[in-house]
Amino acid sequence: MPLSRRTVLARTVAGSATLAAAAAVPAMSGALGAEAAAAPGSGGYELGVGISDITGPAAECGMMGYSQLEQQTAGIHLRPRARAFIIGSGGRRIVFVVAENGMIFQSVHRGVLAELGRRFGDRYTEQNVVLTSTHSHATCGGSSNDYAYNLSILGFQQQVYDAEVNGIVEAIAAADADLGPGSLALGRGELHDASVNRSRVAWELNPVADKQHFPAAIDPAVTALSLVKGGRQIGAITWFSTHCTSMTNENRLISSDNKGYAAFAFEHVEHGVRYLDGTPDFVAAFAQTNAGDMSPNLNLRPGSGPTENEFDNTRIIGERQYQAAKDALAQARSMSGPVDSMLCYIDLADIAVDGRFTPDGQPRHTATAAAGVSLIAGSIEDGPGFPGAPIPEGVRNPFLAALGGADTPAPAWLADAQAPKAIAAPLGLMPPVAWVPNVLPLQIVRLGELYLAAAGGEFTITAGLRVRRAVADALGVPLEQVLMQGYANAYHEYVTTPEEYDSQQYEGASTLFGRYTLCAYQQEFTRLATAFAARQVVPRGPAPRDVSNLQPNFQPGAGPDTTPPGRNFGDVLTQPAPSYAPGAQAVAEFVSAHPKHNTRRNSTFLEVQRQNAAGEWTRVANEGEWAVKYFWSKRGAAESVARFTWDIPADATPGRYRFQHYADSLGPDGALRPFTGTTNDFEVG
Repeated sequence: MPLSRRTVLARTVAGSATLAAAAAVPAMSGALGAEAAAAPGSGGYELGVGISDITGPAAECGMMGYSQLEQQTAGIHLRPRARAFIIGSGGRRIVFVVAENGMIFQSVHRGVLAELGRRFGDRYTEQNVVLTSTHSHATCGGSSNDYAYNLSILGFQQQVYDAEVNGIVEAIAAADADLGPGSLALGRGELHDASVNRSRVAWELNPVADKQHFPAAIDPAVTALSLVKGGRQIGAITWFSTHCTSMTNENRLISSDNKGYAAFAFEHVEHGVRYLDGTPDFVAAFAQTNAGDMSPNLNLRPGSGPTENEFDNTRIIGERQYQAAKDALAQARSMSGPVDSMLCYIDLADIAVDGRFTPDGQPRHTATAAAGVSLIAGSIEDGPGFPGAPIPEGVRNPFLAALGGADTPAPAWLADAQAPKAIAAPLGLMPPVAWVPNVLPLQIVRLGELYLAAAGGEFTITAGLRVRRAVADALGVPLEQVLMQGYANAYHEYVTTPEEYDSQQYEGASTLFGRYTLCAYQQEFTRLATAFAARQVVPRGPAPRDVSNLQPNFQPGAGPDTTPPGRNFGDVLTQPAPSYAPGAQAVAEFVSAHPKHNTRRNSTFLEVQRQNAAGEWTRVANEGEWAVKYFWSKRGAAESVARFTWDIPADATPGRYRFQHYADSLGPDGALRPFTGTTNDFEVG
């Protein structure tokens, strides 16, 4: 079909002003005044933790990860959150953030840094801020400015972008306000029953020396960092490699998936954190590493393993990560050493790779981005991708039609450069601009004795191993002190080894910049780590692009709400039963409104309340917690129904309970009107 030049201009993304390009990047960035120095005897560090909600609209928003057009949000199970940790020493600070979303896109990275600059000046910059994602496939999409990642979302979603940027900044600001003298401890362990290699055919093509490093074809390493202030643990970061795909592509409830449950178990179950009760006194994050070929679906089928229920799988895999973190922390030893960081940008589509980093010893080159045929099919172990071939899909997709390029052919030179990949879409050549970024960040971070090699790809375990070896060699430190921090600061899909690439499984087809992508990373990380170790200056590199003003959106908005005849907003359609035994499930339904009118971020759509001895109603649970689920549905054109379930804990306090629902309706006059609905009381006991 002819290429469409239709361009839909959206409002400029808040906080997307291009950062001024520095001429060079020094090591030991993020320097502060003497006031930041840790107090004597404190353990040598300044520590702070923070948390905030990043939940997007709970209805009619495309979900990020599985690329399923029909997978639109329809409720909330476990609210995704951003957790921030600030670690300072010697007048310098590192900000480490774990966001429970699909990816950290460059748009969000840029927006967060712009807002941090507005609030804090040059205290927190791209040099000393690390933004990472857990890669949950059950959260809202649309925060990207890259067309390939908004295709199944039907365009850029301002609400999702705002939720992620604002939530991350709020978490960092809370951590900044929490700073105080403290100490760090580092623990290590292994976890063997929370991941499986979903691309074993490709992994087997690697050299024996690499495969011997992973006898079970998984990366079982658990690395846990404990943050202590005043003799009390205030936070923990745990790195472990497994996909957040326990929730399947048939799920419609927003969820932070298995890593979100691990954090919930550590914070809420163990430490009693209540997310709506002010500043928490403990924050736990479960970060990714090189999870590219690691699946939590232990039976290698979506939603299968350890059980056949996706909610149970999410809980069990999360519980195993939580317990592994506890085991590692139980053996943690006090850690010392400075904090430091260095970041630069590379053009991953145009890197000449020295033969020292290639399998055959010959100089090679990366390629313009292209998606392989297997990328379209998706990972059969975790969830299929687009239904059907890309061109028929494009016929039904107004977002793709508006951009044009559904039939953009791959030229012969690109096919040669990407061989043996069979190209489905030349993403780097698609109009109106390349559909994926090619200028991408590399970052090395030091946290005492622990080093992170941070990049925006999904590195397979063997690809991550090779980067770790390159960085460890350049720094002159043991391999175990270096982690591959994937899903960081940007996103460009997968990074496989050249050997894995040749099999063109899903991960190889999703390695966009060709067979020598990993080799380029090894070379560029070696360059960065060498400068880092020598305290040299490195060029910042090419500037990442900003196309925030060219963002189509074909996702239908939410218009005025209506109610059934004779009903008002907040009316109870289904009352809970008069009484329940502990362990049962209580259910209620309300006449509601579209959640897009008020996403209630850092708030709730439901409180489960218990009556105390004074007759007052107090909240005991809400839909941001594991036991409560919120199901949204539409009846007719504009009627909303909110259905809530509460899995009553076996140890629930006997007494009188009720549900209370909160939402905002949009009137024909354009005014938002908050309302509350309350059920009958019911007895638990």
